[in-house]
Amino acid sequence: MSAEIPASREVPEKENRFKVWRQTRPFWAGLFTMIGGVPIAYLPYGDMRLGNVTLAMQTTAGAGALIIGVLLITLGLTMWFQPVVRVFAGIASIVLALVSIPVSNFGGLVIGFLFALVGGGMSAAWAPAPPVEETQDAEHDGRPEASDEAGAEPATEVVPAALVPEQREAEQQATETTIDANGGRNSAG
Repeated sequence: MSAEIPASREVPEKENRFKVWRQTRPFWAGLFTMIGGVPIAYLPYGDMRLGNVTLAMQTTAGAGALIIGVLLITLGLTMWFQPVVRVFAGIASIVLALVSIPVSNFGGLVIGFLFALVGGGMSAAWAPAPPVEETQDAEHDGRPEASDEAGAEPATEVVPAALVPEQREAEQQATETTIDANGGRNSAG
């Protein structure tokens, strides 16, 4: 084993670990959802100072806005660390973004609403990439193959009949509990 060949192809290089982690989950959807949760949770409790004037935007539904904001941040983290439930987290983010419009000062002054809505939609639409199959014995020298060249006819591979095993009928003993499918149509009685 030389110094040029890595010990394992499965362990990504140090600078690529974050990239690989990010590509295996709805990263941007989670980030947008968390960014949307911050203004929704903060604006009902925050105040801005313009010189000597304090502009307070506190509402009576501030607790509801805080809960919605914290839930959106939690759903964003869920999209990152549990990508299996990405569709549920996306739909829940969309619903919470819509609920934030009347509860949290027009959804965090529309900024939080839009971020949460886009993040939820991206999460619901995200699908993992199909796994890439690597063949260890096939090495590519950089030149195009015959089928890749211009004007080459795509070759069809003929599989000899001896290489394909024949299918056998299932050998089952008929008992009282066995149901005959009868061509896919079952009847009761």
